[in-house]
Amino acid sequence: MYLKSLHLKQFRNYQNQQVKFSAPKTILVGDNAQGKSNLLEAVELLATLRSHRALRDRDLVLEGEPLGQVQAVLERNSVPVDLTLTLRSSGRRTVSLNGETLRRQLDFLGVLNAVQFSSLDLELVRGSPGERRSWLDLLLTQLEPVYAYILQQYNTVLRQRNALLKQGDLATTSGLTTGRDFSQLAVWDAQLAAIGARVIRRRARVIERLAPLAQSWHQAISNQAERLEIRYAPNVAIESDDPGLIQEAFLEKIQRRAVAEQQQKTTLVGPHRDEIEFLIDQTPARQYGSQGQQRTLVLALKLAELKLIEAVIGEPPLLLLDDVLAELDLTRQNKLLETIQDHFQTLITTTHLGSFDAEWLKSSQILTVQSGRVQFD
Repeated sequence: MYLKSLHLKQFRNYQNQQVKFSAPKTILVGDNAQGKSNLLEAVELLATLRSHRALRDRDLVLEGEPLGQVQAVLERNSVPVDLTLTLRSSGRRTVSLNGETLRRQLDFLGVLNAVQFSSLDLELVRGSPGERRSWLDLLLTQLEPVYAYILQQYNTVLRQRNALLKQGDLATTSGLTTGRDFSQLAVWDAQLAAIGARVIRRRARVIERLAPLAQSWHQAISNQAERLEIRYAPNVAIESDDPGLIQEAFLEKIQRRAVAEQQQKTTLVGPHRDEIEFLIDQTPARQYGSQGQQRTLVLALKLAELKLIEAVIGEPPLLLLDDVLAELDLTRQNKLLETIQDHFQTLITTTHLGSFDAEWLKSSQILTVQSGRVQFD
């Protein structure tokens, strides 16, 4: 998989910029707030249809313009592929593959695969459970694009069920549902359990595959001094991969939490309350890990993502390193750069070239970014 070119039109602070990539490694150098991260964000959007820096499409469109566009030419399995994402300040985005507008955005996912590693990811360990769920869901979407549809279905059912719980007349004075409301709720319970089981099974399986890869990388980076464990802690306890048994456990827990849900008027059971636990030498890294340990952990996770995606799709994904080298000490930098070599096409942002040795600079394409314009050295 090789990204040959990227064309940004009215995207972020770019008016009209085309970039052709001529080396396995591209270093984007420039001062802060010039547009380096915006280039990587554009690639991230093509891979996942999501941005970790913006929730609304209008924030991605150049100020004052009605729409923005990201176009790319990708070579995959030696075949060129054209990708286009059109964003609108007010209105629905559209996606095109090889010039054909796709009816379902799901069909756009999985064409370009990328692993993003930014300075924000260093908060992955210390942040909220929601951040870890989001990280895992994005990985799953790239490995199995249909997962995006499953997750969308689950969130739709969850919203409907929460709306019913929030209705003022749902609970009687005794704290129990009426017969009519109970039957309505039972319908959403069944749907939530059925779709939620699909989410849980996929999350459990990907952690099972990712964990040993991350453990191996972590040991290498820490010189065998520490042991990393990654545990999936689903809100609904599972003892089997059988979807029927998971649904049964799901419904049983919903029944146990029924009164609490009616009191709090929200759904307390399901994968939207899952946790992913990171432990170093059996100690929770979130509360007790040092800053250095947490950085090693996140680096091991990102390297594991690279290897897992490559194993599943059969080609190395792109690697996007956004202002991350400055956050890593020399040992971790060297491990990361040594792993990349020329195997993974890599786009790196930096404010200076001091982190790279002469051989790396010699084999890299170096682009200067200033005020939304890319200068080719």
